[in-house]
Amino acid sequence: MSLESHNFETQAVRTQTEKTQFLEHSTPMYLTSGFVFEDSEEMRAAFAEEKDRNLYSRFSNPNTTEFVDKICKLEGAEDGYAFATGMAAVFSTFAALLDAGDHIVSARSVFGSTHSLFTKYFPKWNIETSYFPVNEVDKVESLIQPNTKIIYAESPTNPGVDVLDLELLGEIAKKHELLLIIDNCFATPYLQNPIKFGADLVIHSATKLIDGQGRVLGGVTVGKKELIREIYLFSRNTGPALSPFNAWVLSKSLETLAVRVDRHCENALKLAEFLESHPKVNWVKYPFLKSHPQYEVAKKQMKLGGNIVAFEVKNGVDGGKTFFDSIKMCSLSANLGDTRTIVTHPASTTHSKLAIEDKLTVGITDGMVRCSVGLEHIDDIIADLEQALEKI
Repeated sequence: MSLESHNFETQAVRTQTEKTQFLEHSTPMYLTSGFVFEDSEEMRAAFAEEKDRNLYSRFSNPNTTEFVDKICKLEGAEDGYAFATGMAAVFSTFAALLDAGDHIVSARSVFGSTHSLFTKYFPKWNIETSYFPVNEVDKVESLIQPNTKIIYAESPTNPGVDVLDLELLGEIAKKHELLLIIDNCFATPYLQNPIKFGADLVIHSATKLIDGQGRVLGGVTVGKKELIREIYLFSRNTGPALSPFNAWVLSKSLETLAVRVDRHCENALKLAEFLESHPKVNWVKYPFLKSHPQYEVAKKQMKLGGNIVAFEVKNGVDGGKTFFDSIKMCSLSANLGDTRTIVTHPASTTHSKLAIEDKLTVGITDGMVRCSVGLEHIDDIIADLEQALEKI
């Protein structure tokens, strides 16, 4: 039975690079910058790409190859390239595929740094972006121009956990012969596979749930082979490669992804249900809550709801400050996807550089909290948030 016929969990555990002469059971770390050749002809053939082998760790390395191979299998992708960070993956993917004068159509709710790329840096190279509201996917076609090349979205979004209809986006992209690129960070390959719905490329910040323990940085883009080829050539020359050590950590982390994410989602749903009935909370958003505006879409394209819960505490800035200052067990951090539960105030941290009107456009209010629900016992998570809410 081929490995491709096995289930997600088995592929995540059993996809490995070839064993060395030591027949190790767990893939070793290949902490080397370069690789040697038997003779000049082998070296020539390798650099001419007549022979498939490692040349230099900025190009490829057995550890990064194993990590990428796993993500490709889990996402149903043809090829991929691994990056030093998630934002390196986002920037390099766009930079490799766009030319001056091209146009992007993007969902308005994107990570703050991605928004900065679209509005501050890409315009320097005459690359413009038009936004559509996440709850108005039907407006995408009206934004398409003759020079549009890419449709881009996160789903679920950061930080408001909105859900976009990937199948509809895929149909629009195909109709207009555009590339569809989806940031799948919040869902991971375990909960959602955008390629099944028409995505050409899928991006992950592996720093988050893929690592899952707040240890290393990493990013990856996977998808169609001919597109990855362009991304590889750009990255080979510009150098945003993932380190072999981080690749080794991330590849090992994938072995427990399904087990971890199952518990993350179980805890997150219970926390969301608790918060929904709390008198100090104005609203709660979680993809698998029936009150979520895109609940039916989430159920269609996601296995479970993920580990991020967004909610708004009462009394605005003062209520938020009181809540965060009263947290005892959970972590105050800008990261997410950790084993530890993390509470973040997007308005003053991850999205603080956005103008006030931009924050409100994507649903970021002064009292909004983004909670990355961890693997602690759910009773302890709820107890900590409950006592902090009672202080408001």
